[in-house]
Amino acid sequence: MTALDYAPATDLVEAIRTRRLSPVEVLEDVLERAERLQPSLHPFMTIDADRARDAARDAEAAVMRGASLGPLHGLPVSVKDLEPTAGLRTTYGSKFFEDFVPDFDGAVAGRLRSAGATLFAKSNTPHFGYKDLCDNLLGPPTRNPWNLERTPGGSSGGAAAAVAAGIGPLAHGSDGAGSIRIPAALCGVFGFKPSLGLVPYWPNPDFWAARSHNGPITRTVRDAGLMLNALAGPDPRDPVSLDMPPRDWLAVCDQADLEGLRVAWSSDLGYAAVDPEVRRITRSAAMRFEELGCIVEEVIPGWDDPSAWAALLWDFQLAARNQERLAQRPDWIEPSLRDMIEHGRQATSEELGRAQLARTSFYEQARAFMEPYDLLVTPQMPCVAWSLDDWPREIDGHPTPNLFDHLQFTYPFNLTGWPAATLPCGFNREGLPIALQVVAGWHQDALCLRAAAAFESIQPWAQHRPPLAA
Repeated sequence: MTALDYAPATDLVEAIRTRRLSPVEVLEDVLERAERLQPSLHPFMTIDADRARDAARDAEAAVMRGASLGPLHGLPVSVKDLEPTAGLRTTYGSKFFEDFVPDFDGAVAGRLRSAGATLFAKSNTPHFGYKDLCDNLLGPPTRNPWNLERTPGGSSGGAAAAVAAGIGPLAHGSDGAGSIRIPAALCGVFGFKPSLGLVPYWPNPDFWAARSHNGPITRTVRDAGLMLNALAGPDPRDPVSLDMPPRDWLAVCDQADLEGLRVAWSSDLGYAAVDPEVRRITRSAAMRFEELGCIVEEVIPGWDDPSAWAALLWDFQLAARNQERLAQRPDWIEPSLRDMIEHGRQATSEELGRAQLARTSFYEQARAFMEPYDLLVTPQMPCVAWSLDDWPREIDGHPTPNLFDHLQFTYPFNLTGWPAATLPCGFNREGLPIALQVVAGWHQDALCLRAAAAFESIQPWAQHRPPLAA
């Protein structure tokens, strides 16, 4: 391990600007660590070392000639393999795209390049990001750097594992039902799901599902603010992107005064199965918001459990996009994905219509609940990282046979579109990370980041290193 491996992105970008570090030097450190840990951790689908070195040399030349520099100039960044990258293999975690090389960048990849970032790798993801493990039919699964027999979560599992293991300070993630926050929690790093549309999501197979978010996975809140400065802003290709005035998201992270804010704490939302150790540790962490001047109230939100109809909408959309592929090559579709496709195919038009109406009712319930509060705090995940082989089928004695049964704290805030942050807050008796979730209301991204930064200031996390980091 070198001094650069766990350096914050904010420090690295300043060192590059002031010529104390070269982009080439920073990249070589990241590539050395990536190539050394890839065989055991497998966070990446593709490492693009040669083109990354070319980009780093160009970044160095720009610094030396005094050119105008973007906010991420010279920083190595990994991009999730659901995001197209021009000239670089993009598999979507799927055998159907095993050798696909697009000739265009997605909105996020394009913005990262424009901000001066060096795209050095594509991070691992399950097939089209359909689940919260990080395996597919293309190669070995990504492993959790805190315990190599456990999953890092998904679907941005490669991104979170890489950041936790010190392979670059910044990683792109995407989140359709928790896919930034799940692996951030299980790997002990910071994840931020911005408001729907704050960061554009293009290309997108279904804009009108209004559920998918792009965002940063980092080790510090300020690094997430730095990355968000490069990513946020409208894009006409994404019809639900937000046309809002530019904002300095890094500066937002330095405005940490939370005095007098009303915080709702819920350990289970009134219906979620939660491991007792997770419940105890997250409750203790949530009460620390009182040290920041907040008024913390323990609550049961009282909204209806959305899991059944939310799972139906998820599976129906999977079926609509993949049933022809299932017919064409059933051997290229994993059994659990096949089950979801079959479930979605069986849905009637009446069931789908009722599910859409239920989503509207749920939003109204959630909005009414949040009116007297500034923030909602929950456990991020109901348990710690589970086996590489399957998601947890039981939590605290309660059966959790289906995907959405153990995502009770994540997908509701895809349904509302609200910002949500993952804050590492402790370890269980096995030494595996546990995290809080901080949720803010409609378009309150600045408040969510402020709260996250304030919590980080009294419970710093970035110095923690998984065993693999040694």
